[in-house]
Amino acid sequence: MKQETGLEKIAERIKRAERVVLFTHIRPDGDAIGSAFALKTALEQLNIPSVYCNESAMPSNLSFLPDLGEIKSELPSEKADLYIALDNGDSSRLGVFADKFLGASRKKIDTINIDHHVSNNRYADYNYVRVCSSNCMNVATLIDLLGVPYTKKIAEYLLTGLLTDSGNFSHDDVTEECFLLSARLIKAGAEISRLSYNLFKKQPKARAKLYAEVMGKMRFFHSDKFALITISLEQMERYGADNGMTEGFVDFPLNVDTVEIAASVMEVKKGQYKISLRSKTYADVNKLAGVYGGGGHVRASGCMLYGDLEEIIDKLSYTVSQYLEF
Repeated sequence: MKQETGLEKIAERIKRAERVVLFTHIRPDGDAIGSAFALKTALEQLNIPSVYCNESAMPSNLSFLPDLGEIKSELPSEKADLYIALDNGDSSRLGVFADKFLGASRKKIDTINIDHHVSNNRYADYNYVRVCSSNCMNVATLIDLLGVPYTKKIAEYLLTGLLTDSGNFSHDDVTEECFLLSARLIKAGAEISRLSYNLFKKQPKARAKLYAEVMGKMRFFHSDKFALITISLEQMERYGADNGMTEGFVDFPLNVDTVEIAASVMEVKKGQYKISLRSKTYADVNKLAGVYGGGGHVRASGCMLYGDLEEIIDKLSYTVSQYLEF
């Protein structure tokens, strides 16, 4: 694990950059995309060319955001001297760009890692990891240090990330800083009502029907302290759904008053399942996900599991029981 670096030093290195490539985790969410495009827009103000690279298709629930068409699935031909990973706790989650990021130093390219996940393994030359509601909070501070004022565009990208990862200001890691930053972003022109509607309320008919079907088959374990939903590839295909359409599904079981831990088990391909975990008051799902090589936050984490669905559910249920109070 490499040493931590202050944001001031990172800002100074960015100011010296000739060309930057930005990366976020595969299957990016609002915080990842907001972090990348807010910083990219700030770099434009500093006349520093930059490109945002990600291998994944963009989730449909974020299609209202501008600039998504600018995301590149391959590295640009122009040589960069700085790579920046944002909202990414583990280099492997950079997908096809992981090896290029880790091998950048051999090509005399500096690497920066700016993140807010407690599980971050400090994989870059410069690492700034501060656990907080949203990585956009870290990026906002960085933009301040770069001396770039918030435009409406920057403000809306930052607020998108803050709203997304704070659960619309509902998570227990929401602090005074979240609201003070939000006030600054709204003052800079961010339209919070429009962003909130698009992020949390707007949905196509197909999503509503998929949601009803998935929640109708919710399962409970351990005296109803653990609730689990499953989403199959067959369901996704039948409703024409992508990952963005299932955003927020895992949060609903947590609303049941007895439930402390909720899990979504989503089939990625035959024999492979993406596990999303949430907890309400005391269970550390970052440690829980870590049992299977995953991680994230204390109240929101994830991992991948492989095998037969019912065997995975049995295994996950047993592991969850170790983190519940009876």
